[in-house]
Amino acid sequence: MSWKTERRSFYYQGAPEPEDPVLEKGKVALLVIDMQNTYLDRPDPATLTGDGLALYHAWTPFHERMHGTVIPNNQRLLERFRTLGLDVLFARIACLRKDGRDRSLSQKKPGWNNLLLPKDEEASQILPQIAPRDGEIVVTKTTDSALTGTNLRLVLANMGITHVVCSGIFTDQCVSSTVRSLADESFDVIVVDDACAAGSMELHASELERLHMIYANVMNTDELIAYLPPPGA
Repeated sequence: MSWKTERRSFYYQGAPEPEDPVLEKGKVALLVIDMQNTYLDRPDPATLTGDGLALYHAWTPFHERMHGTVIPNNQRLLERFRTLGLDVLFARIACLRKDGRDRSLSQKKPGWNNLLLPKDEEASQILPQIAPRDGEIVVTKTTDSALTGTNLRLVLANMGITHVVCSGIFTDQCVSSTVRSLADESFDVIVVDDACAAGSMELHASELERLHMIYANVMNTDELIAYLPPPGA
C-alpha cells in the first residue's frame, strides 16, 4: 500500500488515486514547524508523584517518537533539501514581549496551550539537532498557523514556491493549521507523516486522515524524497 491508498477518510473512499507531485528546484520548499526546545524539555520523574508522574508517563510515547522517528526524519529531509539546493524554512512560536502581551488569544488561554515563549529565551529556540543554517528563513509566530501571523505567504510567493513540504509538531494543531492555510492560499502541500508528531498517535493519525487528499497529500519520508528533483536538475 502506498500513500495514494493509505489514510483515506470517509470522503475519499473509492476516489481515484491522486497524481504524482511534480517537485521542481526553485518551486518546492521544506517548512519545519515548531520543532523547539520547550517541547522536549522533561522534568526528572524522580521528583514527581501522583498526577504529575502519570502525566509524565502519558507523554513518554510522544518523546520516544520524537527522538526515534521524527527528529531523525527531519534531519534526513534537511540533509536532502540542502544537498539538492532546495529551499528550507522554519516556523517557531515566540512572542516579542517578555510578558507575552503580543500573543494570540489561543496562546493565553489556561491549560497546556498557554505558551509564554519570549523570542530570545532558550525554550523558544529550534532544536539544535535541526538548527537553521545561515540564509535559511525562520518566521516567528504567536498563532497556530505559520501563515496567519507572519509574512510567510508573501515570502513563499515572492520566491516562486508552489509546493510546500511540511514537517514538525503538533500534527493536529500548528501543523494542521499551517497546512490548511497554505491550501487556502493555493499552495500544493505535502505532509510528511513520519516527520510529524502529535501528543498521541491516535490524534496524529486522525488528523492526517482529515488532511489527506483535501488540504494536502500525506506520505512518508522515503516517498517524499523519491519525488525530489535529481541533483543538477
